[in-house]
Amino acid sequence: MLIQACLNGSRQAREHPAVPCTPLEIATDAAAVVRAGAGAAHVHPRRADGMESLAARDVAAVCEAVRRTCPGLPVGVTTATWIEPDAAHRIDSIAAWTVLPDFASVNLSEPGAIAVIDLLNERGIGVEAGVWTLEDARMLVHEGLDAACLRILVEVDAVTALDDAIALAAAIDVVLDDGLAQAPRLHHGAAVATWAVLAAAMVRGHDVRIGLEDTLTWADGGVAPDNAALVARVAELAVRAGRVAERVS
Repeated sequence: MLIQACLNGSRQAREHPAVPCTPLEIATDAAAVVRAGAGAAHVHPRRADGMESLAARDVAAVCEAVRRTCPGLPVGVTTATWIEPDAAHRIDSIAAWTVLPDFASVNLSEPGAIAVIDLLNERGIGVEAGVWTLEDARMLVHEGLDAACLRILVEVDAVTALDDAIALAAAIDVVLDDGLAQAPRLHHGAAVATWAVLAAAMVRGHDVRIGLEDTLTWADGGVAPDNAALVARVAELAVRAGRVAERVS
């Protein structure tokens, strides 16, 4: 089972002191989550002012830093529209990348998603298709995107009620199963729904994601100290569920 660590996302250091923002901070944190059991890292590169970035120099800086510190660790980045709302500019930014990440996430609900997937495929960058809704799942099946994806991210980010979150993730799985989607699935939640979603996903045999991007707290509401602690807790839960975490060799 893959445990992917999502190190920062859109969060700022003011939200939690352990959120890594600079390339050095991200690389140091990546090394810690690998020791805790993570098999891949998802990061949001930042500009010098700490804001998220798709610029080539910022993507290169974080990928190079992580690879120096953690050789062999697959590192992925975001292509989120909130970072670059103009679809054409977003495509231009990705086309200008000089140091390529191993994979990049693409939210299917965002404008221009298929064009971004096509470009990532052309550049040899693995695609994580972000499926937030049943409509996203149907789009993936209808457009035949399964073959273009390294994995499918089943993301129930907008749901807070635990039962609703688990039900939505399961319903998305049904649509993907009915559409014969073969790409591996990685499930994750957000905030209070995180831990319930992960537990259900592990029972169903899926990969999972955890980190300060998704949640700042434990299942009981207590504040988690850092990304490594979150990953270590998920690794423990995986063992209890009879799963074995993939580790970086």
